[in-house]
Amino acid sequence: MILDDLCSVIRDRKLNPREGSYVVSLLAKGRDEILKKIGEEAIEVIVASKDEDREQVVRELADLWFHCMILMPEHGLSHEDIFRELEKRVGKQGKHDD
Repeated sequence: MILDDLCSVIRDRKLNPREGSYVVSLLAKGRDEILKKIGEEAIEVIVASKDEDREQVVRELADLWFHCMILMPEHGLSHEDIFRELEKRVGKQGKHDD
């Protein structure tokens, strides 16, 4: 699964920094910079959606997910933790299906 691969790349960059790596540079700047990027990407998703540009929405959502995945290890999380939470929510009929 691509998320497993991406998680492995992020983990590898954290443990084995490579010069010129975007992930390494963002991790080096710290949590505040990662959060700033997530905020910027969220705004870009909103703008693309308002413009009704489907392809741009896909690209911006991918950027947002990517930056969220960089944040996850900062909290000791992985995408599997998020999947478990979503699975719990699916089981709660009527709560999130509006």
